[in-house]
Amino acid sequence: MKTRVTELLGIEKPIIQGAMAWIADASLAAAVSEAGGLGIIACGSAPLSWVEDQVRKARAKTNKPIGANVMLMNPEAPELAKLLADLRVEVVTTGAGSPAPYIEMWKAAGIKVVPVIASTAHAKKMERAGADAVVAEGQEAGGHIGELTTMALTPAVCDAVSIPVITAGGVADGRGMAAAFALGAEGVQIGTRFLTAEECTVHDAYKQKVMDAGDADTIVTGRDSGHPVRQLKNAFARQAKALEKTAAGNEADSAELEALLAGSLHRAVEGDVKNGSVMAGQVAALVHDCKPALQIIDDLMAEAQAWSAFDMQKMADANAVRGWKQA
Repeated sequence: MKTRVTELLGIEKPIIQGAMAWIADASLAAAVSEAGGLGIIACGSAPLSWVEDQVRKARAKTNKPIGANVMLMNPEAPELAKLLADLRVEVVTTGAGSPAPYIEMWKAAGIKVVPVIASTAHAKKMERAGADAVVAEGQEAGGHIGELTTMALTPAVCDAVSIPVITAGGVADGRGMAAAFALGAEGVQIGTRFLTAEECTVHDAYKQKVMDAGDADTIVTGRDSGHPVRQLKNAFARQAKALEKTAAGNEADSAELEALLAGSLHRAVEGDVKNGSVMAGQVAALVHDCKPALQIIDDLMAEAQAWSAFDMQKMADANAVRGWKQA
């Protein structure tokens, strides 16, 4: 299937694996890329040596394009940006800030730049800065989220920019993928579904928690602080929500909340799904099994074709024409 996203990123299928901190490593990224999508290594706050090692490990497993994600609030973002340019990863996705200071350097290294955005205003800004595409992420997603839903955000961004738009948040099967294309997207970014990929190295307890989730089993913490995070309900999330109500103006509760949040995702990744932050999107309710990344991607493509009321390639072509006309 050809879209502007597949052509831009040099991939076979318009599926990008979400950059899940402490989770998306060389094992998962290489498997997704080898299957025809784009695997992303989540750099997070990891040491530069770890990032370099993961990129090299991924390239030892596949000769297809590999991406990396940069959280721009990371104090080491400038050093990380330079490292990725030196490593010449094929794609960089970004979050938590503007990649504008690094775009020229990345492009000089042949890297495609794809910021994750949560509003049309941000999308327009990134297009003006020289981004090659944007990921429009709705609040259904797991982890750090914005305010708009995928259903509202995707078509608004598609109308606002001429560069390709990739939908994220609320896509776990072919129905969601077909819906994203109907809304104007030319690719999808998927995180939660890949949590239970066989190549995902997250603890089995985390995977089981995702597979056991129902449609009302996620909760958003951190809204009052301006850093909302979607995760599965557990003892940690309930305690965090309770402390958030009393932390403002209460030094003791504020300190307790800060201590609780520190390392919470890493605890979950290591298997403590009671006292850690089990980040996952609302579509966890649609995830019921573990299978290889290749099978997940093949199933997505087949289901999208089956569920779509229109031919997927025709929708992709129409979306591309829309983008060209806007340009």
